[in-house]
Order: sequence, then structure tokens, then C-alpha cells
Amino acid sequence: MKKPLVSVEWLQENINDPKLIVLDASVKNTIANIETDYPGIQIKDARFFDIKNVFSDKENNLPNTLPSPEAFTTECRKLGINKDSIVVVYDNLGIYSSPRGWWMFHIMGFNNVVVLDGGLPTWVKKGLETEPKEVKEYTTGDFTAKYQNDYVVDKGDIFKNIEEKQSLVLDARSKARFYAEVPEPRTGSRSGHIPNSISLPYTLLIKDGKFLLKSELEKIINEFNLSDSPLVFTCGSGMTACIILLACQLINKNKKSLYDGSWAEWGQENGLPIST
Repeated sequence: MKKPLVSVEWLQENINDPKLIVLDASVKNTIANIETDYPGIQIKDARFFDIKNVFSDKENNLPNTLPSPEAFTTECRKLGINKDSIVVVYDNLGIYSSPRGWWMFHIMGFNNVVVLDGGLPTWVKKGLETEPKEVKEYTTGDFTAKYQNDYVVDKGDIFKNIEEKQSLVLDARSKARFYAEVPEPRTGSRSGHIPNSISLPYTLLIKDGKFLLKSELEKIINEFNLSDSPLVFTCGSGMTACIILLACQLINKNKKSLYDGSWAEWGQENGLPIST
């Protein structure tokens, strides 16, 4: 699928497609303590894509880091995902963790995935069918991850880029965190930002749990004069970085990658440079 974002109307029209799989990528706790108005329910027949406990590397002390391609393959197969599936990812805050799920699939070489704009809140407000969340088992799928190195970068790449300035680094955290005006919420993390990075808070790009209109996104993002530069996205833990990545995907064709360790890694390592 070429477009990364679909409406609840589109999902309603296609919900009975036998190849379509709806994934609930909601997270229980957010660093900003944002709570859903719809706990305990999901879109009918949705399958839980557990970012925090399943689709992350639990042996890594950093939050939300990518699992191995082998682990991702195994867990996707448990959810009944096939090579020819059409995957729709949503979350219960509208737009928060679902773009992370979407980009993880791209990193793992699967492009037939979209995000549901407005997520569960918009689905519920439209009066569409939901059900209580419950654990289910599915027919094992044949999904196979094919890891894409270019879609993710590490701290070494970021450090090198400070000098070479080949890519533009966009930070999705609040301006107050970016400019070290408030303490970082994670214990032991320094305040500030990666040198030469650009502040683009994810909250500027969404309203009422949905992305702004494309024309509005263009107006905001084009102010940064991104030209054709490769773009790297970062935030606190690699979650909301994917929101601004998806927004940029809607309006430009620049090469895009995620700094998976994000500030959770950069901010705690004293040997890495910061700006305030």
C-alpha cells in the first residue's frame, strides 16, 4: 500500500477483507502520563501488538528498542500475520504508539502496513463496533522479517553526523525538554538535545488524536527547509519520533530513518555531546 494513513471510513469499508489484519498497538503507560478514555476495549477482531512487552528487546536496558528480526518474525506469526496480509495499526490515544508499530514493520521489510488516523477514539465516536480486550490464539502465519539497515541508525551514526552533517536530525520531544528548560522524566538522563538537531514536537502535528490536514503539515514542516536531505528522527525512547516521521512521509520523499536509542540512550551517556 502506498499511502501510510487510512481513515476509519476506509477501515469500515474494508474490515471484512480476509487478508486484512487490525493490530492494536496501544501502550498502557506513556512518559507524559497520557491516559486513554477507552481502556479495556478494542476494535472488533483486533489483535494486540504489544510494543512494550513483546515487540521490543527485553534484554536491552533502554525502553522500546527493536527486537531481533527473528523475534519479530516469531511474534508476527503468532498473531497470524502472513506475507500477503494487509496490516492496519491503531492505538487508543488516536495517534501515539501506532506510528511506531507502522515503522517497525517497514524496518522489518514489510510495507503493506498503514496507520488508522484517529485510532480507537475516532472509531468509537463514529459508533463503530468494539469488543472487550481478550487474549486469543490465531492460526500461525508465514510472515518473514527482512531487516532494513537503512531505516534505523545508532548512536555511532548520530555522533558521526554531528561533524559530517549529512542528515538532518528531527527531535519530537517538547521544546521545554529540547532546550533543557525542564528536567528529563527519566532518572539519570541529562537535559538538552543532540547538537545540530531540530526541534519538531509531535504535538504540533496532531489535533484531537488525528494528523493535521496535509496542507497544514506541509506549512509546518516546510518551514525547516528540509530540501532533499536524509532525515533522522529521535525523541525520548523512539516512540513519538515515529509520529513526526510519518507526518514527513505524508509530504516528502526524503530518505528517513529512526534513531532507536533516542534520548533514553544519548542523554544517559556522559561521553556523548549535548546542546541546550
